[in-house]
Amino acid sequence: MTQYIVLLRGINVGGKNKLKMADLRVALSNIGLVKVQTYIQSGNIVLESNEDEATLCSMIEHTIEKEFKLSIKTVIRTSEQLKQIVKNCPFSEEQIAEVAANSETETLYVAMLLDEPHFERIEKLNGLHFGNDQYGIVGRDVYLLFDQSIRNSKLAVQVEKLGEPITTRNWKTINKLIELCNELE
Repeated sequence: MTQYIVLLRGINVGGKNKLKMADLRVALSNIGLVKVQTYIQSGNIVLESNEDEATLCSMIEHTIEKEFKLSIKTVIRTSEQLKQIVKNCPFSEEQIAEVAANSETETLYVAMLLDEPHFERIEKLNGLHFGNDQYGIVGRDVYLLFDQSIRNSKLAVQVEKLGEPITTRNWKTINKLIELCNELE
């Protein structure tokens, strides 16, 4: 069986798309997914399945629609792909530390797309200026280093236009999900 990380977009954010993780774990176990675990309330799931990514994505979206009456987009990575995301970070530890020293919030994030962004969209993004915010694209993952905060960043808004679905997690969450994967192996 393959270990997957399922990332739901827009769950339990601002009082919208409310979904209890305990109920979600039960629903996903009921469709045959194994070792279903969640991390925090924002739609981070670790599980095992013999299905391929596309089939698994469809199964989960359908189950959430049927059981909870929510239309939620899903992005999936294997545990190995998530570990590779950490290895592929285009920012040096020095860059990250320098930015983090001047900020009171999380500064490093990864926006994960279902598919690689189209060249034209990347070119459009490359033509824009985002102050001191930085980004790097590796495959279907966009690394974001925010000078201050993701909340007011023009970069964050533009990255959302790279493709659908897309969901963003901070570096701390990425690393916690890897820890959870390692514990479940």
